[in-house]
Amino acid sequence: MFTVENTILVIIDIQEKLFRVMHGKEELTGNITKLIKGIKLLDVPVIVTEQNPAGLGSTIPEISSLLADMDPVSKFSFSCCKEEAFRRKLESLKRKQVIITGIETHICVYQTAVELSKTGYEAQVITDCVSSRTPQNKDIALARMGFEGIMPATTEMILFELLQTARHEKFREISAVIK
Repeated sequence: MFTVENTILVIIDIQEKLFRVMHGKEELTGNITKLIKGIKLLDVPVIVTEQNPAGLGSTIPEISSLLADMDPVSKFSFSCCKEEAFRRKLESLKRKQVIITGIETHICVYQTAVELSKTGYEAQVITDCVSSRTPQNKDIALARMGFEGIMPATTEMILFELLQTARHEKFREISAVIK
């Protein structure tokens, strides 16, 4: 089980030009927005990445507006783990459980999740917070990650996993975010 004290949220490449061509982008935006709001209530740190920002643009405003102190890691490798700036930021947080969201599921999300898993991190991919241009690419990537031992979860599932009890001081606020 993931715990608040040991968890990080990684938001991968939800950028202007890439986001426009994603399948189910309205649902994706709504779920990621809920997840970020819940994560912020629980004081879980967030790392945001941007793939070739000069070419693909910045993180979409719906997300960046929720993360006022956002300092995205610029990258060119598909796996975030291949970027030294990402590894430094991740290691500095001294947490081993990583919630992964972003685009595209079958490229950057997949490669990052597998590499994190193989380097001693426990990764969960939030299935309603990832997308690809086609549903087939997303589905195949999620299946392959499952074979690699990466656990799937949903926005609601991970937020309540982090709470662990209805007696948690943030239970009512998280419940309101989910509704």
